[in-house]
Amino acid sequence: MPVIVAACFRTAAPEWRFALARMRPPNRDMPLIDLHCHILPGVDDGALDLRDSIGMARQAAVDGIEAVCATPHIRHDHDVRIHEIAGRVKALNDRLRHEEVPVTVLQGGEVAETVVEDLSDAELERVALGAGRWVLMEPAPGPLGESLEQRVEHLVARGHRALIAHPERHISADMFERLARLVAAGAMVQATADFFLRQRFAAGMLSLAKAGLVHVLSSDAHSSHGGRPVHLSAALRKLREVDVLTPHLKWIEETAPRAIVRGEDIEAPFAPGV
Repeated sequence: MPVIVAACFRTAAPEWRFALARMRPPNRDMPLIDLHCHILPGVDDGALDLRDSIGMARQAAVDGIEAVCATPHIRHDHDVRIHEIAGRVKALNDRLRHEEVPVTVLQGGEVAETVVEDLSDAELERVALGAGRWVLMEPAPGPLGESLEQRVEHLVARGHRALIAHPERHISADMFERLARLVAAGAMVQATADFFLRQRFAAGMLSLAKAGLVHVLSSDAHSSHGGRPVHLSAALRKLREVDVLTPHLKWIEETAPRAIVRGEDIEAPFAPGV
C-alpha cells in the first residue's frame, strides 16, 4: 500500500444560508466550504489567539473558501466546553466582519469516537456541522476498528450521519475495506487536502481517492503560522487525475459540503471500488 501519512457558529438558519447563497467567487458557481478547521482561538491545539484566527480566515478567503466550520476537538484531553462554542464562533464572526474578511464561520466540532456515545442530543446538535445533522468524527488512534463502525451506526440511530475525519492517519492492511464498510453503514469520508500536495504522501492519497473513498476535502488547519494552510483549491485540482472521480468533481467540491452544512441527507454518486 502506498504511504498515505504516518502516524460553525450556527446563526439562525435563514441568516447563514443567505450568507452562503450570496458567496460567489468570480471563477466559481458556488463558494468552497472547509468542513474541518481549528480556527477558534485558544480553545484546543488550534489558533493561538484572535490574530491567528483572523490570519487563518484570510488564508481561506485567498483560496476562495468563504465558509469554514470551526471544529475544536471534543475529546478527553481537551477542555472544550460545548455550550461555549456558539458564543465563541459568534465573537469570531463579529471580528471578521469588523476586519472585512469575507469568510463566515459555522459551528461544529471534531468529535472523538470514544466520546460520541456520551454526548447528549443537545450536545450532538451543537457540535454537528452547520445545521445539526452531520458529525465530524475522529477515529481512535491506530488502525480503524470495529468500534468506529459501531459508533457510526450509533449516530445513525440518533438521527445523525458521520463524516470520518482524516482516515489517512489510520493505515492498516484492511483500511480500505474498513472504510468501505463505514460508507455502507452511512458515513462519508473526509481527506486532508494538504497531503495530496506532499510528494511523500500524494500517491497514497490518490490511491484512496481511486478507491472511491474520498468524498470531501478539508484543510484540518490549526494555525496561520505554519503547518497545513486553510487551502483546498490545489488539492481539488489534483483529484482531476482520478478517473473514477472526474465526473463527480463538482459534487465533491460543492454539492456535498453544501449539503452537509445544511444538514441534508446525501449519498455519494460513486461507490467504493475495493
